[in-house]
Amino acid sequence: MASKKYLLLTACLVVLFQTISSAQTSTTDWGWNWKDSSKVATKNIPQYNEFLNNQFPYPARPRDQWELGFSAGHSLIVGDVPMSFSSASTTGFSRGAYVGGVVVGASLRKSLGHVFSVRGGLSYSSDHVPHYVSGVFSKPTLDASTSAALSVDFLASLNSSSYYRGNPKSNIYVLAGYSLVNSVVTKTLGGSPSNFTGVTFNNTLSGTVNGNKLNVWYHALDLGFGYAYKLSNKINLGIEEKLLLPVPGMDYLDGISTGKSNDFINYVTAKVNINIGNSAKRVQPLWWINANNYAYNELNAPKHMKMPKVVLPDADGDGVTDQFDLEPNTPAGAPVDSHGVSKDTDGDGVPDYRDKELLTPQKCFPVNNDGVGTCPEPACCKELRDQIANMQLVSKTECAITDLPSVQFKSGAALTKDAQKLLDAAAAKIKANPNCKVKVIGHPAASKAAQQLSYERVSAIIKYFVEKQGVAENRFIFNYDGGTGDASTIDLQGTTEEGPNTVPAPHPNLKHKG
Repeated sequence: MASKKYLLLTACLVVLFQTISSAQTSTTDWGWNWKDSSKVATKNIPQYNEFLNNQFPYPARPRDQWELGFSAGHSLIVGDVPMSFSSASTTGFSRGAYVGGVVVGASLRKSLGHVFSVRGGLSYSSDHVPHYVSGVFSKPTLDASTSAALSVDFLASLNSSSYYRGNPKSNIYVLAGYSLVNSVVTKTLGGSPSNFTGVTFNNTLSGTVNGNKLNVWYHALDLGFGYAYKLSNKINLGIEEKLLLPVPGMDYLDGISTGKSNDFINYVTAKVNINIGNSAKRVQPLWWINANNYAYNELNAPKHMKMPKVVLPDADGDGVTDQFDLEPNTPAGAPVDSHGVSKDTDGDGVPDYRDKELLTPQKCFPVNNDGVGTCPEPACCKELRDQIANMQLVSKTECAITDLPSVQFKSGAALTKDAQKLLDAAAAKIKANPNCKVKVIGHPAASKAAQQLSYERVSAIIKYFVEKQGVAENRFIFNYDGGTGDASTIDLQGTTEEGPNTVPAPHPNLKHKG
């Protein structure tokens, strides 16, 4: 078993890093902008588009960076030599750990999700173990043992997700995996046994003996745990303990054969890890991003959810909500005041919606049930009554603009002087017809670049009308027709329809540079 002092040192360092981490303010940013398609792999773009259009509830997984790691630390061979170097005979060996040596290594880690990741690595260790001579362990004279291990490990992050904070500042993980190991054990002096003659290699891949030197290849099971603290979005520092357990067992790593196949290797290392990959196209490794962040940020400040329009109860549909309506059962279409009470313009006691004589003079009171007074109706009053009635029946005016121009673009989305003159003339017609809205129609081709370019051209025309001609932005409707027209032409069309005056850029990563 590994020395308790190394386990204690590991635990102290974990507590120290965790204390520093707790003092930091965790970010509330969920890790990347979900509108940024440049960080989404091509295969995930269909899901990204469905999510953007509220057709699928989950955002697409972004591409994330790899982690390149370098490690150095202490290596131990744990075998059959006693912890104390006494003159005890070989009888009753007690399990122990030796002076050991150093280990260095490099690794490359990639996320499989926010919790699980896979890591490949190569490590090299050099250890020294007490030499055994004629039944006595000799401390000054040490045998040499070197090992090279090629590993594939699966890591599980224990603290990547949380309901109570944003992205983690630290990463606590456990690991398990496989290593292909080559160990070379060299006896520096003769002894008992004087060399490795007669050693057999059962259950190993291969092995050779050359006098005092043993060279063996074998499988090993990896087990371990680690802790990393993030200094920045680029670099993190860590500590790790890892065991290489030969499968099914090994009895020669310490240079002594007792018939017990229980020797193994223990590494305690410090690590420097660097995130590699273009940060403009990839987010941090996913174990540094809390998978719950998007949902909680969206609940706190919705930017994507479709929020239903607030509808207050209005039983009679007169435009005054029930809680303020003093007459909650007025007939449909009846004119009412701000309190929901039917209007009575001439004060004759007959509401306007039943009054056939809206402006009955007081000298003609009382009136009948239709609001008609006792005086003969003068011609002027009849004409005024008819005008008021006509005003109440006026329907929505049709748009009279029928000859708005089309704007041609040779390249890019910049407006030429000729195009600006066309828009200046069109602005006068638009201002003269306040009941009209204007569709600004693009005809994008099927490619993503053409769609983004058409978006920029439509935006440029609307921006010119608003900023240069002072036309209200809500007078315009941002429109695509699916590519049925000329891709280099943007058409203007008068209408009374409703529609959005702005839409998200379809492919912002392909924004035109000209």
